[in-house]
Amino acid sequence: MTAVPDSTRFHLQFLGACGTVTGSRYLVEAAGHRLLVDCGLFQGYKTLRLRNWASFPVDPASLDAVVLTHAHLDHSGYLPRLELQGFHKRVWCTHATASLCRILLPDSGHLLEEEATYAHRVGSSRHSPARPLYTEDDARRSLELMRMVEFEQDFEPVPGMTARFRMQGHILGAAAVTLEFAGTRITFSGDLGRPNDPVMPPPRPLGQTDWIVTEATYGNRLHPAISLEQELHHVLAPVLARGGIAIIPSFAVGRAQMLLHVIAKLQADHRLPDVPVYLNSPMATDVSDLYARHSGLHRLESQDLDAMRRMTIVINSAEESKALNRHRGPMIIVSASGMLTGGRVLHHLIAFSADPRNAIVLCGYQAGGTRGAALVGGARSLRIYGQDVAINAQVIQLTTASAHADANEILAWLHTAEHLPRGVFITHGEPDAADALRVRIKRELGWPAHVPEYLEKVTLQAQRTHDVVA
Repeated sequence: MTAVPDSTRFHLQFLGACGTVTGSRYLVEAAGHRLLVDCGLFQGYKTLRLRNWASFPVDPASLDAVVLTHAHLDHSGYLPRLELQGFHKRVWCTHATASLCRILLPDSGHLLEEEATYAHRVGSSRHSPARPLYTEDDARRSLELMRMVEFEQDFEPVPGMTARFRMQGHILGAAAVTLEFAGTRITFSGDLGRPNDPVMPPPRPLGQTDWIVTEATYGNRLHPAISLEQELHHVLAPVLARGGIAIIPSFAVGRAQMLLHVIAKLQADHRLPDVPVYLNSPMATDVSDLYARHSGLHRLESQDLDAMRRMTIVINSAEESKALNRHRGPMIIVSASGMLTGGRVLHHLIAFSADPRNAIVLCGYQAGGTRGAALVGGARSLRIYGQDVAINAQVIQLTTASAHADANEILAWLHTAEHLPRGVFITHGEPDAADALRVRIKRELGWPAHVPEYLEKVTLQAQRTHDVVA
């Protein structure tokens, strides 16, 4: 490979989101400075989750900055742990991302503490005492590092490098970030939203860039043509008609609000009966309030937000959550977490999943190794807090509720690049999805495309495209 002078050396190393849809972390090195794009938790298989406990691949104290594309925990949730290991510099993000992180990260720490306490009490942990990855206090301390930037505003995360956020839809504050150093640009897609999302606006065009790092969550799939409104009516109406309870494990940021908005519309149109709709996620409740504060970042009008508030019965305390498990149907419960990795929804599964009148309605991507993925695969029992819980309830996976672009939508976004890029790196996808997208990019766009391996490192100033991307 042609040597590049140290003053312009520009490296990229993949510290996560390789062969999986979680743990997004990208190390960018430029002229002696180190920048981390995204700082996410690994979720799913135990071999992945153990990476959260391992020493970070580089010394956290050697990092000069972190840039967050958005607030979902697989992109931001490792930040408190990074701070614990010695990172004390700036974390750059959009205003809405900071607002969401102020909710998500302390909640994550609180849940980790609760789960550790419960695991210690029932003896389901291999450690004694069971300990959390980080605490609520750790999370709050990491929030002090955040610096907010407007969309489409240049900023300098490290000396000699400029960066810019572009709106991506997906959730409030979600952005693609373009970094420019020594005349070379690289754009990280973050999570790419959908052009016709019922709540979020479409992603902005890609613009000028030399390199692209794109997500591939649905790189081998297409979303169906029907609307979420149609599908939710088809799914929920029979459950409620038989007196059942619909348990909807939901991501608290974005997905919960979208579901509540559509359910409110269905009830207002009398397409669903006027049954109680419970939101049992303090975090999702707080997030819903942010939609009024960030009104320019989504499609919802004030009357839509009012309708959601009138319809929803908010469960706040742990006591109210426990009491909800003694209720009878018909009713709808929306509760975190979306992949059944933790949270109050697990207690609802213990209480209600044995009754065949009930339904568990999965509303998003289920990463391998999660309880949600096990249900999609046909599991008739789940291991929850050290006990095997029978699943007799109907299991339904929605196909229209995703906040991620499908394969065609990813390609359409890539096609908005203003000139031929040197190459595309495909991450944040399971192996089959990532490789399917790689093939389509090469065949349909004619661009070099590569699926990197975990910890792979590339030089972005290569003189020939095939030096980096095969």
